[in-house]
Amino acid sequence: MEDMERQIISLLKNNFNFDENELNIVEKILTFDLNYSRISVIVELIVKTKLDKSSVLSFLTYQLYKVLPDEADKISSKMSKEVQDMINNFKTIKDINRLTASDEIEDIKRIFLVMGKDLRVVIIKLFGIYYDISILNNPLNESQKLFVRQVRDIHVPLSERLGLDKLKQILYDNVIRLEYPDEYLRLKSAIESKEEENRKQLELTKDKLQEILNDLKINGTIMSRIKHISSIFNKLHNKNLELSQIYDILAMRVIVGSVEECYAVLGRIHGIYKPMQGRVKDYIANPKPNGYQSLHTTIIVENQHPLEVQIRTEEMNRESEYGVYSHWLYKEKKTKQDAFDQRMTWFRQTIDNAEKMSNEDFIETLKSDLYEGILVVQTPKGRVLEFPQGSTVIDFAYAIHSDIGNKCVGAKINNQLKPFTTPLHNGDIVEIITNPHSKGPSRDWLKVVKTASARSKIKAFFKNELKDENIKLGKTMFTQAMQDRGFNSSQLLTENYTSQMLKKYNLDSMDELYASIGSGSLSATGLLSRFVSLYNNEKKQVPAFENVVHLKRNKDGVLIDGDSGMLVRFARCCNPIEGDDIIGYISRGRGVTIHRSTCQNLPYLENDRLIDAKWQNKEDATFIASIMIVASKTDNNIGKLTNAITSLKITIKGLTAKDNDDNFLFNVVVEVKNKAELERVINSIKNIKNVISVYRSER
Repeated sequence: MEDMERQIISLLKNNFNFDENELNIVEKILTFDLNYSRISVIVELIVKTKLDKSSVLSFLTYQLYKVLPDEADKISSKMSKEVQDMINNFKTIKDINRLTASDEIEDIKRIFLVMGKDLRVVIIKLFGIYYDISILNNPLNESQKLFVRQVRDIHVPLSERLGLDKLKQILYDNVIRLEYPDEYLRLKSAIESKEEENRKQLELTKDKLQEILNDLKINGTIMSRIKHISSIFNKLHNKNLELSQIYDILAMRVIVGSVEECYAVLGRIHGIYKPMQGRVKDYIANPKPNGYQSLHTTIIVENQHPLEVQIRTEEMNRESEYGVYSHWLYKEKKTKQDAFDQRMTWFRQTIDNAEKMSNEDFIETLKSDLYEGILVVQTPKGRVLEFPQGSTVIDFAYAIHSDIGNKCVGAKINNQLKPFTTPLHNGDIVEIITNPHSKGPSRDWLKVVKTASARSKIKAFFKNELKDENIKLGKTMFTQAMQDRGFNSSQLLTENYTSQMLKKYNLDSMDELYASIGSGSLSATGLLSRFVSLYNNEKKQVPAFENVVHLKRNKDGVLIDGDSGMLVRFARCCNPIEGDDIIGYISRGRGVTIHRSTCQNLPYLENDRLIDAKWQNKEDATFIASIMIVASKTDNNIGKLTNAITSLKITIKGLTAKDNDDNFLFNVVVEVKNKAELERVINSIKNIKNVISVYRSER
């Protein structure tokens, strides 16, 4: 067993109570061809976050599924139902750094749906995202830039909402490192230049804080830290400050046993050090929206610089360290709703939105909720709801129930009558007034509401009102689109294809699908492209990219270190074709996998298994390649594309299209002899009018 594998085994043995069978399973998994660097980092984070052994077993088995699914099936069959369920949840969410822009929203929705089933899986997925971004370096390609934006826009604020502050900080540090490299290095250098001075001051302050604890006869723990670069970066940009104006670069944390002791320590600190005016914050009495509690004070210390001191209880610190998951770690039977149940309202609402909303409405409300300030309001019976800043009575009414929203005519806010357009404020107690004879919402309400959830429900009201008309219109539009492409209903509207489409869009019948087209929720041409893709995949039987074949000299087209008698396969992640710079990767018991030298997966592979590979001419060899095309919306786009390709005597193996707001996105799979032939195809497509961009896709 190699050193890193031994380290992982040792870490797991020391932190988890595996029985003999479970330990044997872990050791067996680690004998296969896995990414040990990634596994080591994530296992260490699992241990620090105090996740359980089911989390470890499911995570390791899922890693095996990526390379040897048959072996993983055998191993998972011997595990508990809890572990098997977690493995299935892992499979549901894709690896974010493998996503295209069109996949992004679907996968974010899946994250929230899985969160409703098992939060542990989502936390481990976030650990994986941290590993993926930590190994990136500039310059980034377009796919990597997309990945970094996704981390910045969704996963950093999501980690904060989950209360995983450390994870949020290290994710965001890496975003700043990659998006603002010059400023990142400047801040890093400025902090490191004062490292010795800062260390001495932290030691001096720690001694004085310990004296305070001793005098008060309090058993406590004292820790120190230097502020993360991303936090400093945010303050510099959001508040237009200079580095000298950041007062909490240094911080001490005092952890005690009770709330009373927190306030006692704060008072004694202010008796020794002068606090900065306006820098004493009581998050115990007034917690942050994500539930964070602590006392903060910024004091002037011996070197005449500011230093922040945080004072909290063990329970507060545990929640800060482990976030929402800490409540699963230390859960007890409860007979009534507590503050944590109230805090989970946002997650439950978002999970519900993921199940019911269209992709566009879901991502709109998610980004709004993650970045807007949070309002906490409640019903007269004490039910707590969260809303983004600017939300109105109408948003509140629809959050209670669609029928309440549709019949809303006003409200009592803190026992005072108010119109339904009234904005909400923190702490409001809201009672909705309804009229059973109301004709329903006005389209003007769409201009007033803040939440995408309310907007979606208002649109649904009008959609249902016009459902019969929408069904007829949608069916006509789809039929016309089929005829324009030369297809008929007997070819495309088979039970197999329609059931797949209904499942994808979470609909119950073709009438609902037609109604979605008629109302504008779905594009007729976009939906048709998905049906055509299913039809082509079945009829043309596009070959898999990862067939394993034996290659022989002068016939194979590939030489491995001068020898072509090895078991060779082409990597599905990057689809190398003749003319690409390539490299081989030796897999245990699976021969050699050929990758493009620019493949994004190479950083995950072990360097000592990489070997030289080169092409050898083979006249009858063909390869599969994928081309992504962005084109403006015009008639007969597909016809122009296919004519341009087939005029070069190139075989088209598959074609899919996606309606993306103002443009169409096409993915064309072609069969070519080499890279030069592929480039001729790309250049021919570039010459088509209305084509915005063309590039070779990894897949």
